[in-house]
Amino acid sequence: MSSSVTPSRRTRRRDFDTIAGWIGDGAHVLDLGCGDGSLLRHLRRVRRATGYGIELDDDKVLASLKNGVNVLQADLEQGLSGFEDDSFDYVILSLTLQAVRHTERIVREMLRVGREAIVTFPNFGYWRHRLHVLLGRVPVSRELPYQWYDTPNVHVLTIDDFEIFCAGHGMRVRERVVLDEAGDEVKLLANLLGALAVYRFDKWSA
Repeated sequence: MSSSVTPSRRTRRRDFDTIAGWIGDGAHVLDLGCGDGSLLRHLRRVRRATGYGIELDDDKVLASLKNGVNVLQADLEQGLSGFEDDSFDYVILSLTLQAVRHTERIVREMLRVGREAIVTFPNFGYWRHRLHVLLGRVPVSRELPYQWYDTPNVHVLTIDDFEIFCAGHGMRVRERVVLDEAGDEVKLLANLLGALAVYRFDKWSA
């Protein structure tokens, strides 16, 4: 399973910068669906982070290796049984949450092998997406760039949906940043005006 969304360059930069701002220097990181390894390369450069990426797609695995990223070719849908509890400081699922089938299991595994988890996802509640639905069409945007017939996304979610999910599964949201299509942070009416959400969370018992 690999990342399914290619946001605008500025939004991607803010996404990476937000994550880097949450991660301590020298942190040990696992990036699920790491794509070409760009995020891990960025974290290594700005935070001296170490760790691994997990990617299934052959071409993206090769791209990660070319970027100097340690990558394991595997399907994250099969779980993270190869990693012991608390093996990482952070486990990241960037722009892949909407493309996984076994969401609850994957998030539980993230919090088993990592002290904290970070996810980013396109917000289906964004006003442009709502307008598409109101007009009788499946939304297509920078954050949801595929047509209904070729999308790798198996479900969609809103910011409110994710926060309800966290509350119902014993997870504590530590930080949240919501970005618009231009990559600027949204402070008010985030579920309506935000195109991309970035969350840092852990277990309540932590």
